[in-house]
Amino acid sequence: MCGVFGICASRGIDVANLTYFGLFSLQHRGQESAGIAVSDGTSVRVHRGMGLVAQVFSPATIQDMGPGSILALGHTRYSTTGASRAENAHP
Repeated sequence: MCGVFGICASRGIDVANLTYFGLFSLQHRGQESAGIAVSDGTSVRVHRGMGLVAQVFSPATIQDMGPGSILALGHTRYSTTGASRAENAHP
């Protein structure tokens, strides 16, 4: 059981912040790890880690991910296959 949240928006919308709150709402679907990937259309930035959404992402981390991004995908994990380790955190 995991939680997945995605958004595609025009420039000027803080997709990383919206994805953070989307994952926060879906946290009951997976409480072992969380991750967010953002893209500006040419490159992808990823931040992920072990723990609850608020433990993995600081306000500064979310702010650093956001500028210029138009796509974001977030994931919370509850392991059903594979150990509960940082290497298995998604996306």
